[in-house]
Formats: sequence, structure tokens, C-alpha cells
Amino acid sequence: VQLQASGGGLVQAGGSLRLSCAASGRTFSSYVMAWFRQAPGKEREFVAGIRWGGGSTSYADSVKGRFTISRDNAKNTGYLQMNSLKPEDTAVYYCAARQSTVAEVPGAYDYWGQGTQVTVSS
Repeated sequence: VQLQASGGGLVQAGGSLRLSCAASGRTFSSYVMAWFRQAPGKEREFVAGIRWGGGSTSYADSVKGRFTISRDNAKNTGYLQMNSLKPEDTAVYYCAARQSTVAEVPGAYDYWGQGTQVTVSS
């Protein structure tokens, strides 16, 4: 499985960005895709996850109501729509995949994208 993340950039506080994660190499119906982020000097943390087959989602409390995770089955691509961005959302964002259920610990994921930088200015 290969994951390719894209869509990061520099945005002002209150703005929006949409991250994409293109997946290849496997049929994803039994997989989950998640987004994690890592700020300088901090551990990688769970942001959101989605079950590819049924579409059920979960979110970290810090992004609920602001971020939306989704997927396009036809394109084998997952998305993270980020609205009302805050300076504390600044981090490198990674997409990850595993089989079975959404997990909130990075070590549970078998496949990772390369990361995309999101910077929110105040």
C-alpha cells in the first residue's frame, strides 16, 4: 500500500485547507484511513479516522466541528477538510492506513504517507 499526502500550505487563522491522501496498491474496502499530525517538539497525535467500507468516522476533541474526514471510493482518495483553522493546528499532517477499526495510536498503523506541512498564522 502506498499513500501520497498533499494539500498543505500556509493559511491565516480562520481559513481553510483540504488535505488529500491518494492510496494505491490495494483494495481499500476493509481498511481504515486516518490523519495524524505532529508539531515541533510534540508527539504525533490522532486527528481523525474513517472506515473505508462503511464510512463511519471519529475525531479528536480538538478538531470536532472544524475538521471533516471523507473518502472517494472511485478515486481511492481520502480527504481532510479543515475549517476555522487555528495557529495550534500548525503541524506536519500524515495520512495512515490499517485494516480493521480506527485506532488513535500511531503504532497501530501499517502504512504511512510522507507528510504535508500545514502552517496557520495568527
